[in-house]
Amino acid sequence: MSGYHPDQGATPPAPPPKPDSHEASRMATPSTSGSVPPPPPPQQYPGYAGYAAHEPSQLQQTQTADADGAVLPQLDVPQPMPDPGEGWLPETLQDKSIQDLAALLASPSLLQALTHAPAAAHPSLTASHAALCSALSSNAALATSLSAQGARLAGARSATQAQLLSTHALERQWRQRQSDMDHALAPFSPAALYQALAHGVQEQAQVCQAMEDSFLDGGRGDSGSGGAELLTEREVAEWVKGYREAKVLYYQRQERKERWDEGRVGGWR
Repeated sequence: MSGYHPDQGATPPAPPPKPDSHEASRMATPSTSGSVPPPPPPQQYPGYAGYAAHEPSQLQQTQTADADGAVLPQLDVPQPMPDPGEGWLPETLQDKSIQDLAALLASPSLLQALTHAPAAAHPSLTASHAALCSALSSNAALATSLSAQGARLAGARSATQAQLLSTHALERQWRQRQSDMDHALAPFSPAALYQALAHGVQEQAQVCQAMEDSFLDGGRGDSGSGGAELLTEREVAEWVKGYREAKVLYYQRQERKERWDEGRVGGWR
């Protein structure tokens, strides 16, 4: 059965080619020097097709693949031993009488103890017990490894939870610092600077207007005598100098505001 393949025998062999008309006479006379025809293909039995399909290969007996593609070693399963038959008896019971065997069969506890005794147990039972012990040992080792991994996972989860809480606390602190920074930089924002510049233009215009009014009203008498006091040349020169400086500052602020309104201020275009 080692050379058997499930696909063999699924389709019949191709028929031989039809002879031509000039080969009919050649087929009528047997040839003495002809070669022996090949043997027919092996006959397939329907009962063996399922056996070959379900027969595990050597690779499947030694390795198995999990869902993730990782190859896991499989336990060494002992080969099944042949059935000893109904007439098999342990060596310790072969010289017993029928009455002793009947008494043994009547006692389930004694029969159970004799069945699993090392000196009386069948080799197949001993092999199955060895395989079971190996599987239990492997299962215990896997359970221990799983418990250790669970403990490491719990520790990693606790550390991650602590880091997450610390991150949330740092995030709240950062938002508070950002709010304080925005509040401290509010007077230097573009809107606040533009508002201060517009207010400075109006204030400087009022200063210039007040200087003009004070110069025009400077010659009037406080007592209502009707006589206007003339300003000296020095006072006029000082007033002109102060008025010129105030007017220059007014024009500078006004020009800055106009440039801002036109979008010609660097950084806020």
